[in-house]
Amino acid sequence: MSTTAASTSHHLSPAFPGRAPWGTASKLRAWQQGALDKYIQEQPRDFLAVATPGAGKTTFALTLASWLLHHHVVQQVTVVAPTEHLKKQWAEAAARIGIKLDPEYSAGPLGREYHGVAVTYAGVGVRPMLHRNRIEQRKTLVILDEIHHAGDSRSWGEACLEAFEPATRRLALTGTPFRSDTNPIPFVTYEEGNDGIRRSSADYTYGYGNALADGVVRPVIFLSYSGNMRWRTKAGDEIAARLGEPMTKDAVSQAWRTALDPRGDWMPNVLRAADQRLTEVRKGIPDAGALVIASDQDSARAYAKLIREITGTKATLVLSDESAASQRIEDFSQSDDRWMVAVRMVSEGVDVPRLAVGVYATTISTPLFFAQAVGRFVRSRRRGETASVFLPTIPMLLGFANEMEVERDHVLDKPKKDGEEENPYAEEEKLLEEAEKQQDEDTGEQDQLPFEALESDAVFDRVLYDGAEFGMQAHPGSEEEQDYLGIPGLLEPDQVQMLLQRRQAKQIAHSRKKPDTEADLLELPAERRPVVTHKELLELRKQLNSLVGAYVHQSGKPHGVIHTELRRVCGGPPSAEATAGQIRERIKKVQEWATRMR
Repeated sequence: MSTTAASTSHHLSPAFPGRAPWGTASKLRAWQQGALDKYIQEQPRDFLAVATPGAGKTTFALTLASWLLHHHVVQQVTVVAPTEHLKKQWAEAAARIGIKLDPEYSAGPLGREYHGVAVTYAGVGVRPMLHRNRIEQRKTLVILDEIHHAGDSRSWGEACLEAFEPATRRLALTGTPFRSDTNPIPFVTYEEGNDGIRRSSADYTYGYGNALADGVVRPVIFLSYSGNMRWRTKAGDEIAARLGEPMTKDAVSQAWRTALDPRGDWMPNVLRAADQRLTEVRKGIPDAGALVIASDQDSARAYAKLIREITGTKATLVLSDESAASQRIEDFSQSDDRWMVAVRMVSEGVDVPRLAVGVYATTISTPLFFAQAVGRFVRSRRRGETASVFLPTIPMLLGFANEMEVERDHVLDKPKKDGEEENPYAEEEKLLEEAEKQQDEDTGEQDQLPFEALESDAVFDRVLYDGAEFGMQAHPGSEEEQDYLGIPGLLEPDQVQMLLQRRQAKQIAHSRKKPDTEADLLELPAERRPVVTHKELLELRKQLNSLVGAYVHQSGKPHGVIHTELRRVCGGPPSAEATAGQIRERIKKVQEWATRMR
């Protein structure tokens, strides 16, 4: 028996695979046990496990590593992680169950006390042959954490293939197995569908919806804030717009940046609301923490200053992927401090389970980054914990929030339209077009839209939960806003839904009692105020005009008469000025009329 195998088995429980190693969990969660059982039964060389952030991928992987070492299937382990901080986190987790990984390994023979190494994708990219030589000498399990990063650049993917091709076993892990590019992810199986498109195929999938039902992750309440923005363009034009109103892509980008400008009123009001929410959550979760995810270092420093002014206490500031930053995250994780502000460090994989409140204060707009960011808040420690994430009312972000439970695969081929050889992706490609870029960094696109933020204000807009939307607009500090900020931090998922419905009913009843002259905000429930893009609004108008045209032939009435009748019945201005919600109501009404005439 080799020294490594003997040393490892000395530390392991003989009950494998019946329970997890000491230090990870008293027993495996159902999905972890199910994935482990499938692996042990099939004994594959490559295995892709897709599990939602917070579900416990590390425990599953280390349990499997222990089993493979214990049964002499492998003699050593190599863990590949996206960042320096995460490779250290892996080494610490492995050490708790007696697997000693060297997170500082750079070259040469490995110390006899170690069972393997923890490295980064960037490190493998620099010296792939170093790792290949190690793997060729001894039977190795390679754990590829957040495997989609292996496709971040062609060199990383090629280096992973070169370094780990001889590995005895390869375990790929991810919570977000999708990309926008067509670079294949190394060691992932792709299967062709009926449409001729190849998509990634996971060996075991455990999505957010399943994890929520099992109580493994927290339900997420998204609190969205609108408001009036005013900015000056490079040409010197002053533009004013309201977050959530249909506007061009460039205008959305500029309005969004104006909201996040720390010198305006939007960010201070949202941070104040998030701090109130944190106070409420801490009544049930005493050590709950909050995190602001910022776009850049200057903004992060400014947000930390605002938090100190609002709360009277200092926020932990994490600015880069340096060892000192890792230590600050670790110190925050072990403390009961209220706030942390970070740029990149917490976008993926960093484990701070007490984070329960978040502020999405970055202009990064890809589903990949959004899923990773929200993943920082969903890790559940006991049943009933909820997570709250504050967002600007940006159509794309609200779409991501409403699709939390959607499972996506990596699409390897671009679909073709009839008569066309090549064609950009359809809807899926639009959603994922930027995910290939290092989306936890500034893409530089913002620099193409120079502008000066002039002023901003904040208005509570809506709450998004489980695909549904609740609430009417309210001013910061108002009783209506407080009703939503004061939702208890310990609730079962069905209780969250019930409470939100009650809050909205109370808001509607209160609104009806007020004179119309006092209504300075749009007092409609969220479901009647859909947030759509400029393009979607044009499509809705086109759909309405098409339906009215069809009804003209059916009823014999002129177009103008039907439009006037729709306005009379449904209310609101002419179609050209109507909101998306008003147009949808008219679409529904004209469809109802057409059905009656059949």
